Amino acid sequence: MAEPPRTVLISGCSTGIGLELAVQLAQDPRQRFQVVATMRDLGKKGMLEAAAGEALGQTLTVAQLDVCSDESVAQCLSCIQGGEVDVLVNNAGVGLVGPIEGLSLAAMQKVFDTNFFGAVRLVKAVLPGMKKRRQGHIVVVSSVMGLQGVVFNEVYAASKFALEGFFESLAVQLLQFNIFVSLVEPGPVATEFEGKLMEQVSTAEFPGTDPDTLRYFRDSYLPASRELFRNVGQSPQDVVQAIVNVIGSARPPLRRQTNARYSPLTALKAVDPSGGLYVRTTHRLLFHWPRLLHLGLRCLGCGCLRRRVQPR
Repeated sequence: MAEPPRTVLISGCSTGIGLELAVQLAQDPRQRFQVVATMRDLGKKGMLEAAAGEALGQTLTVAQLDVCSDESVAQCLSCIQGGEVDVLVNNAGVGLVGPIEGLSLAAMQKVFDTNFFGAVRLVKAVLPGMKKRRQGHIVVVSSVMGLQGVVFNEVYAASKFALEGFFESLAVQLLQFNIFVSLVEPGPVATEFEGKLMEQVSTAEFPGTDPDTLRYFRDSYLPASRELFRNVGQSPQDVVQAIVNVIGSARPPLRRQTNARYSPLTALKAVDPSGGLYVRTTHRLLFHWPRLLHLGLRCLGCGCLRRRVQPR
């Protein structure tokens, strides 16, 4: 006897990873999933509905959800039959790039409200049902920046570090209820959102920032970041496949799915857990050895470093 489809609630589905994931699960040939694809602004649902095709209204439902609002979360869950969510995918997120002196505290708080507290808000809403049924799966779209800091991405990285710590801690308790946690940690993802963000920061003024820091940001970081996206950037489809793999596979108590292209960088922290080696190496590459950094990024892209450098 076939098992009933699992209800999958996904946040942040207007574009990119969320859209691609919602469509792929809804179009599953075995119809194993009933997808609730959500977004803050339903005025942006056109792309999702067009991509869903015949799955729309059958195995895919589009719903409004603002992860920063308790009322919105409650309203969204009330529209799900029985209010039961089998798989929660925390995908909604915002970015913030630039010299810290030129960023407002309000902008920093927005990042945490969405990336961290938005995920926590959804978990708080679905956990009572999952615990009652003694089953569930929580998938978190984190980032390699939740494993190591990246210059001029301090606030975004901090929000992802917070996610990693929160869900690693929570996984211990949830195992007692047969609820599993998966952390998916992509590197840079080539989406329309990322493209617009980099375009905006390249012309931003960042008031209050000293000339030297602004020069380092524009002349060192931005060119290196563009090179990173060209050589190591993942497509939304790459990340979606990683998420589909963790949803469909046997679930260990806590599973991390990390972009393998970053293994040489994570190896630096494995060799020196203090973090000093990683900080010194990335500092020298960015500010003193830009040509070597360019070559290293190309090697990461082709995979030759991946084969030779692995964490101990």
